[in-house]
Amino acid sequence: MSNKKNKICVIGLDCADPKLVFEDWKDDLPNLKNLMEKGLYGKLESSIPAITVPAWMSMVTSKDPGQLGFYGFRNRKNYSYDEMSFANSLMVKEPTVWDIVSKNGGRSIIVGVPPSYPIKPLNGHMISCFLTPSTDRAFTYPASLKEEIQKKVGPYLLDVLNFRTDDKDHLLEQIYKLMENRFQTVSYLMENKPWDLFMFVEMGVDRIHHGFWEFMDPKNPKYTAGNPYENAIKDYYIALDQKIGALLEKLDKDTVIMVVSDHGAKNMLGGICINDWLIQNGYLTLKTEPAEPVRLENDQIDWSKTMAWGSGGYYGRLFLNVEGREPHGIIKKKDYEKVRNELIEKLEAITDENGTNIGTKVFKPDEIYRSVNNIAPDLIIYFGDLNWRSVGIVGNPKIWVYENDTGPDGANHAQHGLFIRYHPDESAEGKEVEGMQLMDVAPTILNDMHIKVPKNMRGKKITDKHRK
Repeated sequence: MSNKKNKICVIGLDCADPKLVFEDWKDDLPNLKNLMEKGLYGKLESSIPAITVPAWMSMVTSKDPGQLGFYGFRNRKNYSYDEMSFANSLMVKEPTVWDIVSKNGGRSIIVGVPPSYPIKPLNGHMISCFLTPSTDRAFTYPASLKEEIQKKVGPYLLDVLNFRTDDKDHLLEQIYKLMENRFQTVSYLMENKPWDLFMFVEMGVDRIHHGFWEFMDPKNPKYTAGNPYENAIKDYYIALDQKIGALLEKLDKDTVIMVVSDHGAKNMLGGICINDWLIQNGYLTLKTEPAEPVRLENDQIDWSKTMAWGSGGYYGRLFLNVEGREPHGIIKKKDYEKVRNELIEKLEAITDENGTNIGTKVFKPDEIYRSVNNIAPDLIIYFGDLNWRSVGIVGNPKIWVYENDTGPDGANHAQHGLFIRYHPDESAEGKEVEGMQLMDVAPTILNDMHIKVPKNMRGKKITDKHRK
């Protein structure tokens, strides 16, 4: 390989699914197809949990969620029953790839990589992510970039306002506006600011999956053939590919191009009511039985008779009530592993309403992470291997539900996202690579920039040696 320094452009597509890009719609996505045919590509294994936060930070730090110390958007602040904190950039203590580039004198432009609010300084320019409360806050570095973007591009859009809505026409309009705004901003920065590393994340892919998957996928219980939104996701991918193509034309011929996603997407069959299941199995006791489905509140729970409680989301988080750890803990420390193992066995035996095992996977954080910082869930649950989501409300007549408790949503996350890499000085010729993981991306970026990869990075540079 040449020793000349190449610029690196990393196009992040939150939730972009490898099957849709590599198989189903490959011929309809000429720009992504061209990068694949001239480079290498393959499935990129996500973190556990496979969710935006912590997945993007795992990618750019080459550390697992346990090392990072956050396990989702909301994390336990302490061992009380109700204090939670939202993940933000201040929780990221590990150096990101752009921190390392900065220390080596390189200039970076970073747009929308979660979590990047509150904004942190770097050698270059940054716009924070969709977790920013509003554009009234300081969301750029340097601060003057905020006014410059508003003057050159117009009001900056952080996200769609609500992607869990029945107003699909308005949602679709918002998603396209978000894409247009993001690519206009990225194009302006790319052409007008100096950079060695350019990385941005487009959130619209995630939003359109959650908003429209049930209209596309015949396996979804709510799918109706010939519905007006049947091609909404495909049409969006085609429009996105066109935007990517226009962006690629602005890059010089020596630029290394990567396209990455933090996780994929898959059909969601329904939800498993984790707390109702715990009640049925004797692990959770309420003071009174709710008359209708309600959000689980701590004052509803009889902690003297409760061993476990759970949270809803695309994956399940289960917490144990441990003596000497939680305020009213009842599980003896010597019984901790026994209770966890018992729960794993029972959770993995959950069936659908017809009695067929749904294939749930349960993980112990201390077994899947190199270290466990801050407070992790006691168990992380993939109901039906992510074909079912976790539903936190209680008072449901059954443990199976087919309406999402946080609003309409037809898709869940899948464990594999995608990775495409085109290097102008290498001939990969469309090689499909296996065995790639999120944490391999940061060392690959640094290696391509001829920057020494820190020894404590977990991943390894991606090459074509795992050719399929």
